Order: sequence, then C-alpha cells, then structure tokens
Amino acid sequence: MKKIFNFSAGPSMLPKTVLIKVKNELFNWNNTNVSIMEISHRNKKFLNLIETMKQDLRDLLYIPKNYNIMFLQGGARTQFSSIPINLINKISETADYIDSGYWGKYAAYEAKKYCIVNLINVIYKEKLKKSVFPMKSWKISKNSKYVHYCPNETIDGIAINETPNFTDKLIIGDFSSTLLSKPIDINKFGIIYASSQKNIGTSGMTVFIFRNDLIFNNNKNIPSCLNYRMLYKYNSLFNTPPIFNWYVSSLVLKWIKSKGGLLKFNEINQKKSKLIYKAIDKSNFYYNNIDNLNRSDMNVIFYLPNKKLNNLFLKLSQSYGLLFLKGHRVAGGIRASLYNAMPISGVKKLIKFMKYFEKRYG
Repeated sequence: MKKIFNFSAGPSMLPKTVLIKVKNELFNWNNTNVSIMEISHRNKKFLNLIETMKQDLRDLLYIPKNYNIMFLQGGARTQFSSIPINLINKISETADYIDSGYWGKYAAYEAKKYCIVNLINVIYKEKLKKSVFPMKSWKISKNSKYVHYCPNETIDGIAINETPNFTDKLIIGDFSSTLLSKPIDINKFGIIYASSQKNIGTSGMTVFIFRNDLIFNNNKNIPSCLNYRMLYKYNSLFNTPPIFNWYVSSLVLKWIKSKGGLLKFNEINQKKSKLIYKAIDKSNFYYNNIDNLNRSDMNVIFYLPNKKLNNLFLKLSQSYGLLFLKGHRVAGGIRASLYNAMPISGVKKLIKFMKYFEKRYG
C-alpha cells in the first residue's frame, strides 16, 4: 500500500499514533467495557477527561489563571453569530472587523445582523503580491465594543504575524487554523476561539478561551445553546457534547505535548512551509501571490499556468498518494495544508511530485 498524505484544509490529517490508539480503544474505552461513542457525558471518567483537556491546553498555550476555557459545539461559523449576540447590547453599537480574507469578511457578514460593523480592509497589492498593512495603520473605531480578526486565512493563504497591541480594546481572534501550531501571547486577547478540525481533533467542537472579567449579555432572548453565561455555568455540558470529538482532541493534545510542545511544532511547521515556498519561488511554472511576510505556514496556496494543467495536477497527485490538494472554490489553484500532523516526509513527497510535473508539462 502506497504512503498516503492528506493535505486537506479540514478535516485535516490526524497523527498516526492517535488513530492507532483510537482503534485499540474503540470497543473498550478506559476499562469501561463500552466504546467512547457510547459513554455518558456525565460519566466520572469522561468528566475527568474534560478537566485533563483543559489542563493540557493551559500547559501548551500557557493560559493564565484569569482565563477560562469552554468546549463549544459546532464550528467557528457558530461563533460568528454567538460573539455579537453575547457582547453587543443594541444594534446601534459598533464592532470592528478586520477584512484580511474570506473568513474575516464572513464573520463581519454575520455580525452585521446584530450591530454596526466597521469593516477594515487591511490587504493591499504591490507588484501582483498581496500584503497586509501594519496593525498601527488599521483604522480602529474609537467607540467599538471589540476588534475581531483572523490571523490566518485558510482560503487565501494569508497570515497576520503581528501580535495586537490595542491596549484599550477587546481583541477577539479566530485562531481556527493556527491554534496549537505555535505559541500565542494569550494576554493580548479577550477571546480566542478555534474550530477543532485543523490542529486539535475531528470536526464538531470549538475551543473557546476567554478572559474571566468579560461581561456577557444576560439577555433572556439569547438561545440557550449560544449563551456563553449558560454554557460556562454548565461546564460546556448544557446538552450532550460530541463525545468522540472531545476524546480524539484529548489524545491530540497529549500527542503535541509528547512531541515537545508548541515551540517545537512552530519550528517544524516553518521548516515545512519554507520547503514548499522555496520550490515555488525557484520555479518558472508555479507561483504564489502573497508577500513573503504574510505567507501562511499552515495553508500554502499556489497556482499553475492554466486551469487545464491545474486539473491534471490534481488527478495525477492523487494517484501519487497526495490527497485533497484542490484549492477552495473561491480562490482556486492548489492548496497544501501543513497542520501539525503533516510530517516533513509528506512535504518532500509533494515537492518531488511538483518537480516531476513541471518537468513533464511545463
């Protein structure tokens, strides 16, 4: 059987050791004689798993004691609505949304239903390359309730590597595609959230980290399953959670810790992305349209001379054991997602195929 590498943007590749452990425990989790998919979320052993997950997250991200953690159902899209519902008191209030790509813009679209959105475009083009304006030039509103941004746009392949320093503002970060890939200064944020299907586990959960002095709305009209006060009160167990997802995520957290933590993964992830970008830049066949300072380490986007070659590349790469390289329908092209579970050997195999394809069809 050929070696397969999954470059999907999500659900992403999972560590092999985690998959093996899931397989071995599937019929008898933690000596309960039942599958993890059958266990009650009120079971003492499962409650212990939740607390262990929280502690592992605190250890990996160095989350201060004045921050709380929730595990919420659904993906990050749910938070696009939940955040303004829980933070905005009336529709005449303003929130700043940073437009750095598809997801930043989509979060703003949802927020417009609940408040006035100041949409701040931070992307500019120079010599056909997209760049991000420095944070000091962002036109933040004086009276906005918060500033929301996405530091890594999975579709556009754009990364914002600056750490926010708006001392008088509540900063909210959608870290769906970068959480656990590198260290973060949690103290710079009021809220950090991330859907789980990138570097955390399988789809169906969102990690939600928030400073405990934040005051969420006490509006009785907020749906209970979106009400942060209610969800925190019930320790994320207001209703039956995606048990299997939480279990897999707990194993991935242990795996990250066993491999050296976030400093180590940041080093490896940068090495992986630099290898591919180097191959692209040395080529007269492939091209990337993002400035070097804003290239994503997680999602490498590149293009071929025409769509016909693009389709052939995808067809042949799949037969070569390189899966799910098709770019998002909005951006097109090729997208190689390099989350934590992707080994350097997978990146090298992709580069080898890229060189072969260029030589034959370039």
